[in-house]
Amino acid sequence: MIGELRSVVLDCPNPDELASFYEELLGMGRIIDEPDWVALKSADGGPRVAFQLVDGYNPPQWPGQVVPQQSHLDVTVVDLDAAEQKVLALGATDAGYREDDFRVYLDPAGHPFCLCVDD
Repeated sequence: MIGELRSVVLDCPNPDELASFYEELLGMGRIIDEPDWVALKSADGGPRVAFQLVDGYNPPQWPGQVVPQQSHLDVTVVDLDAAEQKVLALGATDAGYREDDFRVYLDPAGHPFCLCVDD
């Protein structure tokens, strides 16, 4: 195992509104509440559900794939550098986006995912 599932992240045009929907649906509370990023977590722990602002958002057209579903996984790791080497060896591609506490990669099929250190 390289890491643990941290979050399921949904792209959206309004993180506050979508988070409010999921707060009611899932009974989770806000742990991060920013204009472009809201994260929910259950009081008893487990993975987070987060909502990320995307300008010019186009909703998925399910079940069609003209506009596919938009989501990605956040994976918590202890050491970003060590985890990066392992995911690259597994076939991931560095997407070239990095911040102090996370990095973005593409899985072998091109889906984005993030390696994150705990906050």
